[in-house]
Amino acid sequence: MANLFQVFKRRPFRILPVIISFIFALFLATQSGVRSAASTEILWDTYGIPHIYGKNAQSTFQAFGWAQMQSHGNLLLRLYGQARGQAAQYWGEDYLESDRWVLTMGVPERARSWYKLQSPAFRSYLDAFAAGINAYAQEHGDLIDDEVEVVLPVKAEDVLAHLHRVLHFTFVVSPESVAGISQQNAKAGSNGWAIAPSRSENGHAMLLDNPHLPWSDLFLWYEAQMTAPGFHAYGATLVGIPVLAIAFNDHLGWTHTVNTHDGWDAYKLELVDNGYRFDGKVKPFETTTLSLTVKQQDGTFKTEPLIVKHSIHGPVISETDNQAVALRVVGLDEPEVLEQWWDMARAKNLSQFEAALKRLQLPMFTVIYADEKGHIMHLFNGQVPIRKQGDFQYWQGMIPGNTSDTLWTKIHPYRDLPRIVDPKSGWLQNANDPPWTTTFPTAITADKYPSYMAPRFMDFRAQRSARMLFEDDKITFDELVAYKHSTRMELADRILDDLISAVQEQESELAKNAANVLAAWDKKSDANSKGAVLFATWVEQIDLDKAFSIPWSENKPRTTPDGLANRQEAVATLEAAASQVQKTYGKLDVAWGEVFQLDYGDVSLPANGGADPLGIFRNLWFTRQLNGTFKSVGGDSFVAAVEFSQPVRAMVLNSYGNATQPGSSHIGDQLQMFANQQLRPAWLKRSDILEHLEARQAF
Repeated sequence: MANLFQVFKRRPFRILPVIISFIFALFLATQSGVRSAASTEILWDTYGIPHIYGKNAQSTFQAFGWAQMQSHGNLLLRLYGQARGQAAQYWGEDYLESDRWVLTMGVPERARSWYKLQSPAFRSYLDAFAAGINAYAQEHGDLIDDEVEVVLPVKAEDVLAHLHRVLHFTFVVSPESVAGISQQNAKAGSNGWAIAPSRSENGHAMLLDNPHLPWSDLFLWYEAQMTAPGFHAYGATLVGIPVLAIAFNDHLGWTHTVNTHDGWDAYKLELVDNGYRFDGKVKPFETTTLSLTVKQQDGTFKTEPLIVKHSIHGPVISETDNQAVALRVVGLDEPEVLEQWWDMARAKNLSQFEAALKRLQLPMFTVIYADEKGHIMHLFNGQVPIRKQGDFQYWQGMIPGNTSDTLWTKIHPYRDLPRIVDPKSGWLQNANDPPWTTTFPTAITADKYPSYMAPRFMDFRAQRSARMLFEDDKITFDELVAYKHSTRMELADRILDDLISAVQEQESELAKNAANVLAAWDKKSDANSKGAVLFATWVEQIDLDKAFSIPWSENKPRTTPDGLANRQEAVATLEAAASQVQKTYGKLDVAWGEVFQLDYGDVSLPANGGADPLGIFRNLWFTRQLNGTFKSVGGDSFVAAVEFSQPVRAMVLNSYGNATQPGSSHIGDQLQMFANQQLRPAWLKRSDILEHLEARQAF
């Protein structure tokens, strides 16, 4: 320093810039440190939506883990405990069957191997997400229930195990579907639309995201915005999953619907000695003995063995004296689902988006896509086994497991999957119908694909979906939002006139009174719709497969089935339905909202919308109460209506709110908007978020 002072005395103008530069650099370094410590933040808006601004990808993932804990901490930890296969050890015998399923399917072990197979960068993101969960728990342990803290600390392997359980062993195949040997999962549904500029009023492509899932457990959606250098996306994911599963950015967006995908099979095995017969030989099972620890009511623990047998097909799920059933599931060797979703959200055009899709890491789900360039796409996405024989119906049943002829080992590549980009119609829809009915005129021809790829049908909700798009040449953004809330029953449009006509042929006074109520009804399931309850009760008592004189036809997929097959029987059933409604509710013209209730948290409101097979686009599921009323348990959940203008315009809603953590003000805080058939603006710009700021957290 003394030498520097001497130099300064001799040559002040030469050394002064050096000193100034040194001081300025020191200042920048200090400020950089301050900014670095506070450069990742969560801006919470007034609906409890986290808007995450990360200094890099790792910090963004860490903040997302923190945010999910703040909103859903108890639920998240409970789900991770189940994914470990240790829930019975933590919380008792109620979770024993869940643990058996998870361990028999090999979920925790496979998650550990999947973690090692992640790319180094994405592995660091998963570590960061887990670190965010643990950091929140350490700082706010008093806000987390004591009974779920046993799951802490969380590891990245837990995140993958949860993902694996959700995707492969709930959506692709579930314990319920195995019990009934049915590939159809009744717990899931969705609507999705993509509208090209040629069919939109203002010349911009539009997208509608509208998944339908139960309003509880691992099916809950979590809405968020994630921003990092070179990355920005808004959307939703299921609680506990560290990336957005349906999302949009400034350039493009996509949604998923549960498709008619068959990604698992149950094989019947003939037992011989200690093995099973296969291709004329006896093959031994691979057997592993695991331990199940179960917490008792008195706080003690008991341990019981879990013997897991594997055939060449997969794990054995049931066994008798001479027969066993083994399960084969797609996607168990595809560990990069999360990174694929992440890269889909990072894409800026269709080419980049499809490059991510072509990895085929996601085992199922239709993809409905739209972008700023006006492109729209429907992809029947999934890992579809290449099968040597049989149509879709054949593979729904029990498959002979004694021959390699029925054992699939490969899946169809991306180029084999049903797909259409920019159809002539200018619109695409999916309401859990097969890809053949995504638009009209038909753009994807079923005959060009293997008969096992997907079934052939079009249910009434899909017909209602297609009707609204087909009949409107130019759709405004406001109309898109209004169509989303349509409660009209397609089934009533199809058959009600025949039913009322048939009543005139009978002498029953009760049936005629019922017909008068139905004739005055608006064919909707709005809260004040009178006649909807009566019609739904009648539908519940008829056999729809036999009710129509004209069956569903591939040649007229949007307008069949039609006509009453047995008019006299239909009237007799209406009389019985009317008697039931009169007895239960005291009048035939009871309003829909008096019987069907939106119910979540402490909020209860008159409902609008309903479930299949009524053909209602606004899908809601209910459970019957002892007094004859019904409470909502699922259906419409996260909704996004997106217009790819500049800037992007979006309206959103998370029906039940964005939190479950006790004490949160966001449990059920969006249900009133749901009841009012409203969406709210998605606050995408920082300035808009700051105008509606509830809290800010810096990291």
